Amino acid sequence: MNYRHAYHAGNFADVLKHIVLAAIVEHLKGKESAFRLIDSHAGIGVYDLGSVEAQKTGEWRDGIGRLMAAKPPAPVAAVLAPYLDVVRALNPDGPLTRYPGSPEIARRLARKQDRLTLVELHPDDQATLAARYGGDHQIKLIELDAWLAMRSFVPPKEKRGAVLIDPAFEDTDEYVHLASALFKATRRWSNGTYAAWYPIKTQTTINHFYQMMIDTGIRNILRVELNVGRASTNGPMKSCGMLIINPPWTLEASLRMAMPWLTKTLAQSSGARHFIDWLVPE
Repeated sequence: MNYRHAYHAGNFADVLKHIVLAAIVEHLKGKESAFRLIDSHAGIGVYDLGSVEAQKTGEWRDGIGRLMAAKPPAPVAAVLAPYLDVVRALNPDGPLTRYPGSPEIARRLARKQDRLTLVELHPDDQATLAARYGGDHQIKLIELDAWLAMRSFVPPKEKRGAVLIDPAFEDTDEYVHLASALFKATRRWSNGTYAAWYPIKTQTTINHFYQMMIDTGIRNILRVELNVGRASTNGPMKSCGMLIINPPWTLEASLRMAMPWLTKTLAQSSGARHFIDWLVPE
């Protein structure tokens, strides 16, 4: 309950997460039928990069700030376009002052027939979401623990869609909660797409998480990791990953196209690297 994403909005981890989210939404739009996106840890939707919180860390400058100033080659630009078009639309006057969280990205990319379920437990953030999206008939706002929500809202009535999971990882058992929630959700909705973000703090911890995911028996899990440089003791996070269950068939190729350039652009020190593979094949 103490974690506030405003300190970290637009950092390198958000860049990775939101590129993947935008690619998933764009793929779902390939069919005319409606889909639903469930965001388990929705935050507040839009972040002020001039706020005290954002200015205190300045993490966005080495994330979306770098990306907006760079000129990617055409194939990479095509992969990034759905995501960056939303960022530009939110900053129509040019200077980067606001950053879209996952609810805003999904809402701006969604069509009139598509629906969003935004889950947020923090009362202040829930109130901010309600003020921003409360009158939107395409959005359902839920004030509930994310892990309970994942048991309650899958499968959606649309039978098509995705779940984005972005925990704060303040709880030392969060990796266990994540693996358990994915296992239970996929038993209820096996053909949904699930995109789970996580920090990479120690290799021992992350290897244990990967083994937990393998042990669930879930198939078709794509893994992507981004490391922007060497971490320092008690310093900011430098490495994160995403597991995507039932990813769009185009996603692996898109990430392999974009990640080398993205890693170079976002590198904060020597040792920056990325990694893409199938944790569990189909």
